[in-house]
Amino acid sequence: MARQYSTVDFFRHMPNAFLARYFQSKHLFSQLDFAVMRETKPDALIKNWLSLPDTQRGVLDAELRSICELCCEKGFRAIIDEAEWHFVTLKQKPDELASFVEMLSALPGHFERAMTTFLDYSSLWKGATHFYHADTLSFWRKRKNIPHVAAAVDVDSIESLARAIGKYFHTTEGRGSNCIVEPFRRGQLDYFFAYPQDFSQQFIEWIEGDFERRPHSPAFEVLYVYSQSDGTLDLNFRGANKAIEPLQNMFATEILGLPELPEDPKDTRVYDLNQLQTRDFIFTFEVGGIIQGVTVRKLRLSSKAVKGERITLEADAARGQHAIYELLDRVGPTLPLHAYNVTQVELSVTARPQSSGEGKTMTVRITHPNSCSLKYDELDLALRNMLHASGIDVARQSG
Repeated sequence: MARQYSTVDFFRHMPNAFLARYFQSKHLFSQLDFAVMRETKPDALIKNWLSLPDTQRGVLDAELRSICELCCEKGFRAIIDEAEWHFVTLKQKPDELASFVEMLSALPGHFERAMTTFLDYSSLWKGATHFYHADTLSFWRKRKNIPHVAAAVDVDSIESLARAIGKYFHTTEGRGSNCIVEPFRRGQLDYFFAYPQDFSQQFIEWIEGDFERRPHSPAFEVLYVYSQSDGTLDLNFRGANKAIEPLQNMFATEILGLPELPEDPKDTRVYDLNQLQTRDFIFTFEVGGIIQGVTVRKLRLSSKAVKGERITLEADAARGQHAIYELLDRVGPTLPLHAYNVTQVELSVTARPQSSGEGKTMTVRITHPNSCSLKYDELDLALRNMLHASGIDVARQSG
């Protein structure tokens, strides 16, 4: 989910010196003395801002919104990840990466870090915004049993994937006549952002004081995250489930050079949830790390004998780790638990406080066989590792 944004709020949070640099780069408001303007009181700037033509202000507002999104811990992490690729992988100069991170870390806050990156390190901006966006997405579909081959990122392979995606949606849904794919490397993961053309739409807009309907040709998104070391492919696509396997197959053939998408093992589970039916289960995570505690708060039980028959049990996680199992104990005498599989769980996770604020509690939903609400930010990556170490994520064990 994108950060809540308003231009006025952004002006209040961004220090005046950085606002001055931004508008100087746009050759705007040269008559405005940012040095005498009170911090967090940008009344003079707002007056000048509102005097701009609607079209010009709209373009700038979109840019400021993207800067605002990276003014946070996750944004800083995304910037560093993209900087690692540029300074270490491309330039082979790890000392420059260390100096860059040290320079940004010395700044007072994330607003200053995001604006400095935007103004002074423009080559990092596109990748950082893509990574931040990916970190906000949930409900990824994982495919295991992928051969451990390198992903192709040459122009021909990328264009072949774009054509395959566009042709599929154009044939099956009547959209996708154009498509572009953008590859990025993040640590040991390969990201592929695909943007097929969506159905044309009309929007009602105010254009320079005129109220008009304007046609648009928006894009929708298909995002792949491939781990060569793990032999797994994660896919994020908000559309019909029937498109999932064809999209995975396109990646396997066009990017990995495989003749076809490998079959899943006979046991199609990626997340083994049945073991969470007992209170003896122990989550495995690093002591003193980012994860402080994990509690099962909800279990969904699906009958092995009667298709579609489900029972959902939910307990207050604040009552302790065994609250859900105390509820199971009360239900057990009237319900043959051995006749049910656990097909969905919700976990309450407590994370340690970050340097910039308090700790937090988040809910993670995992659904059998391969659906998970985890994203790819620092905490969620730690949680993915926890699921693997705990024996819940069996993709790397059997893939």
